[in-house]
Amino acid sequence: MWLSRAIHHIERSASLDPPVDAIANVADRVLRSPQVDAALRGEQLGHALHPLLTDFPLGSWMSASLLDLFGGQRVRSAATGLVGFGVAMAVPTALAGLAEWRSAGQVSRRVGAVHAAVNTTALTLYTASLLARLRGNHSRGVALALAGGGSAWAGGYLGGHLSLVRKIGTADPSFGPVGHHP
Repeated sequence: MWLSRAIHHIERSASLDPPVDAIANVADRVLRSPQVDAALRGEQLGHALHPLLTDFPLGSWMSASLLDLFGGQRVRSAATGLVGFGVAMAVPTALAGLAEWRSAGQVSRRVGAVHAAVNTTALTLYTASLLARLRGNHSRGVALALAGGGSAWAGGYLGGHLSLVRKIGTADPSFGPVGHHP
């Protein structure tokens, strides 16, 4: 399967180590407070906060696209609001992902760095979509959102690999073994 080969390539790619190191430096500066780090990892919840938060931007963006494609002119302001809400919610979602990423091993960090880059592309496209919509260019906003959706799909695939295959994520020890963090 081509997706498996692509992920294995990412996992083995030492060329990703310099960006991984740069992200680690940013993470260490941004997440200095142990309390903030614990909250962003979802320790109080008993499992990772990041996967829960992804529902907000992804759900908003998907809903906006459905309105764009099937709702007509009368729902444009609702679609714009949903895109804006998704953009705003992407920030805490990314911070929670960064907190989880810090506890991962190098192989998983490589995948996480690509996951972050792809999701940053999605966020950039959705932000551009929001700006186009607010400037009255709804058609351009829709096109940018659809491109952002494709990027978000790819980012979601990588995120699923991190959580389901690589077992990256905070979990209360009472739930049993979490897996390894290579």
